[in-house]
Amino acid sequence: MAAESLPYFTRPLFFFDQSRFRKALASQPVIGVFKDAITAANAQFDVRFKEGEDIRALIHERALFVDCILHYAWHQFEWPEGISLEAVGGYGRCELHPHSDIDLLILLDEKIESQCKDNLERFLTLLWDIGLEIGHSVRTIAQCLKIAEEDITVATNLMESRTLVGDANMRVELETISTERNLWPADKFFIAKFEEQTARHQKYKNSEYNLEPNIKNAPGGLRDIQMIAWVAKRYFEVRTLKQLDGKGFFTEEEFTLLQNGEEFLWRVRYGLHMVAGRPEERLLFDHQRQLASLFGYKDNDESLAVEQFMHKYYRLVMSLRELNDVLLQFLYEAILQRGVKKTVTPINERFQRRDDYIEVTHIYVFEESPSALLEIFVLMAQHPEIKGVRASTIRLMREGRHLIDKRFRKDPENQQLFLQLFSYPSDLVEILKRMTRYGVLGLYLPEFGRVTGQMQHDLFHIYTVDAHTLLLVQNLCNFLQPQAKEDYPVAWHVMRRLPKVETVLIAGLYHDIAKGRGGDHSELGAVDAQDFGERHNLSPRETRLISWLVEKHLLMSAVSQKQDISDPDVIHNFALIVGDQVHLDYLYALTVADINATNPDLWNTWRASLMRTLYLETKRALRRGLENPIDKQDWIEETQEGAISRLSRHNINAQQCRSVWEDVDEDYFLRESVQDIAWHTEAIIQQEDSSKPLILIQETSSRELEGATQIFVRGKGRDKVFVTMAAALDQLNLSVQDARIYSSKSGFTLDTFFVLNQDGEPLGTDPAVLQRIHKTLMSELAQMDDEQKTNSRRTPRRLKHFTMPTRTIIRNDIASGYTLLEVISPDRPGLLACISRIFMEFDLHLQNAKIATLGERVEDIFYITDNQDQPLADPELCQRLQKEICRQLDDRVDQTAGY
Repeated sequence: MAAESLPYFTRPLFFFDQSRFRKALASQPVIGVFKDAITAANAQFDVRFKEGEDIRALIHERALFVDCILHYAWHQFEWPEGISLEAVGGYGRCELHPHSDIDLLILLDEKIESQCKDNLERFLTLLWDIGLEIGHSVRTIAQCLKIAEEDITVATNLMESRTLVGDANMRVELETISTERNLWPADKFFIAKFEEQTARHQKYKNSEYNLEPNIKNAPGGLRDIQMIAWVAKRYFEVRTLKQLDGKGFFTEEEFTLLQNGEEFLWRVRYGLHMVAGRPEERLLFDHQRQLASLFGYKDNDESLAVEQFMHKYYRLVMSLRELNDVLLQFLYEAILQRGVKKTVTPINERFQRRDDYIEVTHIYVFEESPSALLEIFVLMAQHPEIKGVRASTIRLMREGRHLIDKRFRKDPENQQLFLQLFSYPSDLVEILKRMTRYGVLGLYLPEFGRVTGQMQHDLFHIYTVDAHTLLLVQNLCNFLQPQAKEDYPVAWHVMRRLPKVETVLIAGLYHDIAKGRGGDHSELGAVDAQDFGERHNLSPRETRLISWLVEKHLLMSAVSQKQDISDPDVIHNFALIVGDQVHLDYLYALTVADINATNPDLWNTWRASLMRTLYLETKRALRRGLENPIDKQDWIEETQEGAISRLSRHNINAQQCRSVWEDVDEDYFLRESVQDIAWHTEAIIQQEDSSKPLILIQETSSRELEGATQIFVRGKGRDKVFVTMAAALDQLNLSVQDARIYSSKSGFTLDTFFVLNQDGEPLGTDPAVLQRIHKTLMSELAQMDDEQKTNSRRTPRRLKHFTMPTRTIIRNDIASGYTLLEVISPDRPGLLACISRIFMEFDLHLQNAKIATLGERVEDIFYITDNQDQPLADPELCQRLQKEICRQLDDRVDQTAGY
């Protein structure tokens, strides 16, 4: 037989000269000879991998090469009869990646156990010395059976064992005793492996779409393929899946998907091991980039190379998870339901319920009635007792989904069926997930199909576009539930009074639909949303509202986080865009759902308070009438009178208050609340030595009022106080969310910092914690004339992989009288203090700062003036300022990358 026609594991190793190897063993130090052979083989395999050689050939030949090495290592020692060396696990399947464990079972007769002890220790020591990454066990047949009875993993490994060297009769005997009839019958084996998979999936949040996915253990990964193989081989009593041809288990399409999917994941895993230099199964960010380059992906105008590579990965693992569902359900019915009487309940002429699963009444349903491809999902929404779709029906859906074409999409019956789904918010997202997994949703809405599996390579968007979209829709549906009243009180009230909930659900489905096309995805998505409404015969008013929501879905978040929402002009301008209470309600619900669906760490008490404040202030502006904007002077006087009234209860009169306020910037009374002004003023009046810094920390005990912990500072040296505080807060691992700076003619500065801890929460009310922070800040302020210390905190691993160049945008804001500087840069410890020091160097005054950390980057807004408190008028000065900020921040990024 020609070598090319042999199975991989029986092919001769042309690259390994065994004759030369044997001669070297006879004349040179053994360990060196083995190491040289392994090093040369690894290099040869890596070159072939980079050249694109068939991955199956590579991993099987790697296993065959290790077989040879183990054979020669074994024969360095004398062995009696009754002992064998077995390959188990992945190595037993003749699959070996660069840094996979080489799982070995040394099987021996208990009579010779003591006789072999010394040689076994020397043999295993040799394997470690020559650099093989082995996992091993030494057992008798009886011990194997005893452990396998209790441990499903051991039983699974024994199924895939093969003899490498020694007495082959040992494995045959073990195999005979441990068959399906004697050990782990097919039904118990299936249940145990299914529970094992369920626990494994839960560890990865039941999602194929993790930011740094585990290609082996996450849903849709290699373990899911192996799971199918293990259960099928146990049930059908075969050693390979190839032997299942003709048994009705696979369709040809399914077997092709399984083979191609396995080969792709093997290639990714091989490359991952190679670039990591260790047994790594996680696609970490830096590895994603390296692999994208290794596999030939290139950046283009629409997406990065790494995004294209991960797009393919996500789409594939989603398909593999679907196949895993179908085949395991098939096996569940074949193994656990065999002979069990089923209850069949008719639903209509096309569908019936078999126990808890829906199925077609005959195999031609989809061919005769293509609309049934949508109807089945509507029926599932109407009958929540249905747990799923039978495997045979899923297969028929896959075979018939080519019927979803332009004609299908234009059919009014199909359009009404799709719209019906939005009438069932409690089950909507589960239905949409099934439609996505079975490929129906992406065909009915081709624009959604284009974003399925699409990701953005950053730490802000931690889900693919389709997963994020469905999570957003789920959040909207959750806002209708009673428990949302406590967690999202404003959203709960808003959702309950929307004129039509379906409108915001459709807007949610379309809000990111145009991502990855280039251009403004909000504007492009609004066009798609308009088209959807017209195509589905929605009213012109509802269509315009959906399109407007898609176009403006980022507006409320941007205003709340990047603009000064204590400024009545900001509120008035936002209210002009919103126009009425209905648009405000819809936009608020969509925005809160969007923020929570983007990143679980993004929504915190501070962002919640910003959104709540913007919503309530805009609501008041709309009630007052857009033609009646509030007068700033009236606002200032009203705030001062409120604070005086509040302080009078503490025996502080108006004259005392006004003496404190006489030289304070007017902005202070526009941007601070009555409660906070009273709190500050009372502390200033009661301070014994007014020449010393004053630090107040606002405890946050009320859930309704909490947002971030306020730290108020009054001290001399306007700019130095801010720089010192920014550096000290960073050293305390406190994240500054917002900063307000007010100067006075007497030389004092009043600064308010809004901070969160590392968990994104306010500091709470623990006196010991607050006292420690107070003491640290006072100590730093006492030394603020000394040279500032450089931040020494380490940069987190994930942040180090994102090193985009810093960008700045500068413009003068006529309404506020400030220059607005936006800084977009990779997030690094000490960034705020660094920027504030640059302002000092340029003799500029910082009036306000809005800090937004979005994953791996910051998008901070600084309100600055010159030393005369005027906007910056010199273009050359603005250019030099921007250049210096970019230079220093980029230098910091380069320095921290070395940690």
